[in-house]
Amino acid sequence: MLLNGDNLVFSARRVDMAVPAWQMPQGGIAGAETPRAAAMRELKEEIGTNDADIVDESRDWLTYEFPEKLAGMIWRGRYRGQTQIWFAMRFRGKDQDIDLDTSEHPEFSDWRWMRPAEVLDQIVDFKKPLYKAVFKEFEVILRG
Repeated sequence: MLLNGDNLVFSARRVDMAVPAWQMPQGGIAGAETPRAAAMRELKEEIGTNDADIVDESRDWLTYEFPEKLAGMIWRGRYRGQTQIWFAMRFRGKDQDIDLDTSEHPEFSDWRWMRPAEVLDQIVDFKKPLYKAVFKEFEVILRG
């Protein structure tokens, strides 16, 4: 969860969804990489910068499952969902540093700083419980 100086949450619109679907950056751990290193790498890969400080880490790994109709299509049906550790990060850079066109196959087409309630309004339904848990986990930070 990337936060700006006003405690707004970075959220980006996925390019691979037929309907508008927004989410926070996330990704997998590669090989022997630590979760913290993976979070910083994924941030750089997805939004073009990782100019951020990790300020907190979720106490537990959080899980979500794909809806039945998507489970067979996403990642060729190999996974039913994801288990994730979450980090609250404070963005040190400038908005101009954010570049979604960072790879041959960008994940996002647009981005905004949002209040947590706005993020919940924009994400796909199956991730809402996970995002609520993330916002609850970091509520002290979100309140400033």
